[in-house]
Amino acid sequence: MASTLFDKVWQAHAVRELPSGQTQLFIGLHLVHEVTSPQAFQMLREAGLSVPYPERTVATVDHIIPTHTDMRPFDDEQAEGMMSAIERNCKEFGIRLLDRSSGDQGIVHVVGPELGLTQPGMTIACGDSHTSTHGAFGAIAFGIGTSQVRDVLASQCLAINKPKLRRVEVDGELKSGVYAKDVILHIIRKLGVKGGVGYAYEYAGSVFDRMTMEERMTVCNMSIEGGARCGYVNPDQTTYEYLRGRPMAPSGAAFDRAVEWWRSMASESGASYDDVQVLDGSDLAPVVTWGINPGHAIGVDEKIPHVSEYDADDRQTVEDAHGYMGWKPGQTLRGTKIDVAFIGSCTNGRISDLREAAKIAKLGKVKSHVKALVVPGSQDVARQAEAEGLPEIFREAGFEWRLPGCSMCLAMNPDKLIGDQVCASSSNRNFKGRQGSPAGRTLLMSPAMVAAAAIEGAVSDVREMIGEEAKS
Repeated sequence: MASTLFDKVWQAHAVRELPSGQTQLFIGLHLVHEVTSPQAFQMLREAGLSVPYPERTVATVDHIIPTHTDMRPFDDEQAEGMMSAIERNCKEFGIRLLDRSSGDQGIVHVVGPELGLTQPGMTIACGDSHTSTHGAFGAIAFGIGTSQVRDVLASQCLAINKPKLRRVEVDGELKSGVYAKDVILHIIRKLGVKGGVGYAYEYAGSVFDRMTMEERMTVCNMSIEGGARCGYVNPDQTTYEYLRGRPMAPSGAAFDRAVEWWRSMASESGASYDDVQVLDGSDLAPVVTWGINPGHAIGVDEKIPHVSEYDADDRQTVEDAHGYMGWKPGQTLRGTKIDVAFIGSCTNGRISDLREAAKIAKLGKVKSHVKALVVPGSQDVARQAEAEGLPEIFREAGFEWRLPGCSMCLAMNPDKLIGDQVCASSSNRNFKGRQGSPAGRTLLMSPAMVAAAAIEGAVSDVREMIGEEAKS
């Protein structure tokens, strides 16, 4: 009987079924960062437990570290405490730490793939909701809570309910100026922020077949925003070529053997799914969020919806969004003044994202009223960008070039909105207060759209600027 990748990976890692009905699932790779791990390590100490497989855990620092300086101690005492804790914990339990002195530091969901730690057919867990990013490689990757971080450290296993599986097919050919970020925002808009509850998503169709690995990572990253437990793309030649030569990937004959196994794990023709959704990507326009969750999204020239256009269960949230954001139903976002532009995050802080944004940045200057930040997702991304001259392009246009980190995505660091500022952001969440101010307003969009908004000083249609670039 034909099987899906999800079923194959689950079965390969299932240790046993627990009395609760959950599966005891072996975790092949455990990623930790400085925010959700200190309490987990302390629980180990209090229980007198060790970490039996320290080589299967890798730590990085990303959430709380400043992006404007690497001086220690940090000005924020709590941040310094978290940083000191992960340094101490990794040393005590024998875990590899990717701090800034390592040269491999960066956002956890950027460094895992670029080092080749993330591979097809794996189970991956991390105390961060956007762990679904790693599913781009054909891995099953879960975000977990602090007590589960403890469990994985102590046992290399996770007690988890197996979700149902939905296949999300997107066919057609994306037009110029439409990116992977627009695709996932469109999916969430269509299926809803709660549409994926109880499901894992398998992304498929011609749009995904043509995507690069970094584009697939962008889509899988935001699976959680659609309510899904995880999301993945079946591995293919694009996957294998990305992994070839990565520091932690197999090499030589071992790589060839790995590819043979990875290929065997892909979903088979005729496999059964609990649900299938088919969407058309050929008519997609650049997408911008207007409200307080990623499902509140419209094409850049569409009008903000009326409450009556939503199901009864969603209408209170829509009314709340209208009031919080200050927009009126029927107006368009295009032309809306912004105060801050942020390019970065585990969703869109990779080298391809910076390249696309730089193409737009070199066409003009950031408007004087806009504070614009570019934050590479890792030290390796920063090195690639520097080799290509991207920081100079951004600085010349008026952007600030920062050190790697999560930065303004969640503002657990000095990068925060002030008051009711409007931020054009390439990150993943537009919740109330997400970017550091309880009144701050976040508009999610692609990195190229953020660059266009910074130069125009307002929400713009990047397709028009791409036309200008083509002429230059």
